[in-house]
Amino acid sequence: MITRSNLAEQLTEYQIRSKHDWASVSFFTSTSNLSPSRVDVAIFVICELIILALIVFAAVSLYMRQMRLAMFLLCTALLLLLCMKVTKQVRLARKKKRRMLLPLSM
Repeated sequence: MITRSNLAEQLTEYQIRSKHDWASVSFFTSTSNLSPSRVDVAIFVICELIILALIVFAAVSLYMRQMRLAMFLLCTALLLLLCMKVTKQVRLARKKKRRMLLPLSM
């Protein structure tokens, strides 16, 4: 027989099993109890690599005394980082809203 305590146990076990610790995603975003999907992790890792490349290119352009190019690259990296944070917050809000719509009796 399905009881509320059995459902709660199964839910906590599922959440423990499905939780992943992704260092890069947790580094750039706030921590939450919702685990990111593999697609989210792949997108954020690619964005982080692009940000890292932009910062390295900005350092090289500073070394070559190209101030405008360095500032442009740094601003682009900061803009990309800001977009990543906003995107992550929007996705988390959608997931929380979807989970709140599910009835507990399922």
